Amino acid sequence: MHNISRRQFISTMGVAGATVCGLGLVGCGGSSSSDSNASKLQTIKDRGKLKCGVKKDVVGYGLLDTATGKYEGMEIDLCYQVAAKVFDVTYEEAKDKDLVEFTDVTPKTRGPLIDNDTLDLICATYTITDERKQSWDFTDPYRTDHVGILIKKGSMSSMADLDGKHIGVSQGSTTKDAITKMLSDNGFSATPQFDEYPDYPSINSALDAGQIDAFAMDRSTLKTYTTDDKELLQPEIEFGAQDYGIATKKGSDLSSVTEEVVKDVTSNGWIEEEIQTWGLL
Repeated sequence: MHNISRRQFISTMGVAGATVCGLGLVGCGGSSSSDSNASKLQTIKDRGKLKCGVKKDVVGYGLLDTATGKYEGMEIDLCYQVAAKVFDVTYEEAKDKDLVEFTDVTPKTRGPLIDNDTLDLICATYTITDERKQSWDFTDPYRTDHVGILIKKGSMSSMADLDGKHIGVSQGSTTKDAITKMLSDNGFSATPQFDEYPDYPSINSALDAGQIDAFAMDRSTLKTYTTDDKELLQPEIEFGAQDYGIATKKGSDLSSVTEEVVKDVTSNGWIEEEIQTWGLL
């Protein structure tokens, strides 16, 4: 039965038989597999590809090589680990057989693309929050990062200097709240302005052009944009811990699979090896 599609099985045994034998896809009297969250795994198997939303501009996590058209990074590799589990193959086979289809996402697009089933999962430096967990399923964290504030060298020396300054942040991110809380918790009398941008390159370009005074994001992301003339503002102040998890549609049977994969790769040392391989901060 493992090697035939659900459609073939139903045509042979009948819908009732498929339900009773219970491929775990629909309950008796439940909705059809085509519109049920419980059919997500079978839908992926029938399709032959795991559709993953990733970043295309974060070095070490998800980066699109425009020359080859290939994605690379720790989160790209993690998607292949999930595909290996879904299709019951090895990690190497998942990569060799190209079992993952990647789509670049932004903080604004990632949630809706799960909701409308365009994508099966999001693995894109997606911070786990209680609010987001009400809308989507998240795995346990596979990586914890902190927020950083990138500035032109010498332009500021203290967080207090952010008063009245313009800080570029990504649309839909949690960065603004993290900075506001940090300033309050540390007693800094500063009220910066926050300018939202659709992607990281846009924020970096705005900083280079002098349109904003700082670029705030997770430190691992900021590594991509740290050059000789830029530096982190007071890096000794760690704040805004960002726990990254894989997001899937609420109630999907893919959720338990992704959770199992994350537990495996964080316990067997694979994630630590990836952190070293990709030079993550």
